[in-house]
Amino acid sequence: MLRSYLRLVLFAIGLLVGVQVPGVINDYSQRVEAHRLEAQQSLRGFSETAQRFFNGDLQALVAHYRASEDPVFRSDAASIGALLARNQLLEREWLALQGPWYAKAWHVVAKADPQLRQETLNGYSYQVLLAPEAIAWGIACALLLAWVVECIVLFIGWTLWFGRRRAKPVAEPLVRRER
Repeated sequence: MLRSYLRLVLFAIGLLVGVQVPGVINDYSQRVEAHRLEAQQSLRGFSETAQRFFNGDLQALVAHYRASEDPVFRSDAASIGALLARNQLLEREWLALQGPWYAKAWHVVAKADPQLRQETLNGYSYQVLLAPEAIAWGIACALLLAWVVECIVLFIGWTLWFGRRRAKPVAEPLVRRER
């Protein structure tokens, strides 16, 4: 009976963890989008200058600033270069999050920008979404966690001889000996 309750508790924990996955992915996507829009806004003035003088090529603008003899322009070249690199990173992140659900999940787990992922996790508040996607994640995680733990426990029990059945000796019929 205790084993059944432990299975239920394990299943419930897996369910609660699983329903968090879509929330984390959604929060990460929103964070990337907000940072991307902010980076584009920061580059807007430089983009207009690049459009007027360099056919929209921001790299050419940065190269022009770097080649300038004015130390202020050379300093600005480093700043603009950093803004441009940040914008490109956020654009790649945003594009990676435009795919199907499994691609988004894999990206957030394995390929996401570590700083953005940590920022998302630090600001994440636990929530129970009742969207079909969250329910599917919850059930899948619950079943997977319950199955993995059950397999581990059974394997440990089997290796320690708890789960193996021992052959019972066959009882010999009692035969009366006559004297």
